[in-house]
Amino acid sequence: MKSLHRPDLYSWSTFDPERNVDFNGIAWIRPTGNVLIDPVPLSEHDTHHLQELGGASWIVITNSDHIRDAQAIAQQTGAQIAAPIGEQATFPLVTPPTGTKPIRWLTDGEELVPGLQAIELHGSKTSGELALLLEETTLITGDLIRAHRAGSLMLLPDAKLQDRTAAIASVQRLAAIPSITAVLVGDGWSVFRDGHDRLQDLIATLK
Repeated sequence: MKSLHRPDLYSWSTFDPERNVDFNGIAWIRPTGNVLIDPVPLSEHDTHHLQELGGASWIVITNSDHIRDAQAIAQQTGAQIAAPIGEQATFPLVTPPTGTKPIRWLTDGEELVPGLQAIELHGSKTSGELALLLEETTLITGDLIRAHRAGSLMLLPDAKLQDRTAAIASVQRLAAIPSITAVLVGDGWSVFRDGHDRLQDLIATLK
C-alpha cells in the first residue's frame, strides 16, 4: 500500500482500462482498530502490508457501486461493515461474513469512530451516497466527486446522476468546509494540498 499525506493513511489501487483511472481503496490506521474505505482487491503484497499494520476493524462502503472486494476482505479480517442508510432497503450486500455483526447503517453527521464523520450526499447515482470527513481536514469521496486528471476534481457525469441540482448542492455543502486540505477520491487522482480550493474550483465549473 502507498503512504499518503499523513503517516496514518494508506491507499492501494486497481486500474480501470475503460476509464483510464485507478480505483482506490483507503486505509486509516488507528491504535483502536483500522478503517478501510471502499476497498478494492488486495494484492498479496498489500494483504501482508495490511496485516502488518493491524488488519481492519471496519470497512466503510460509500455507495453500493463501491462494494468492490469488501465482503472478501471482511471475511479475511473479521471487519465489520458500514454503509449508507439511504440504501438500507436495497443494498445488495445483505449478509455480512460469518462471525461478523450486521451492517451498520450510517446517517448524516454520524461518526463511525471518533474523528470520522459521515456526510450524506444527494443526487448521485445511488441514494444517500456518503462522503467521509476525517478529523476535519481530509475529505474521502466515493462516486460523486472524482478526478480523472491530476490536480483537479470533477463531478460524476450527468447521465449517471439522479438529480443534478441536488448533486451540485451536495458538492457546495462540501466546498463550504474551509478546513479541508486533502480530497481522497475513490476514482482517479487524489488531491493532497489545497483541497478546499480545488472544491471551490469544481463549484465554479458547475452551471
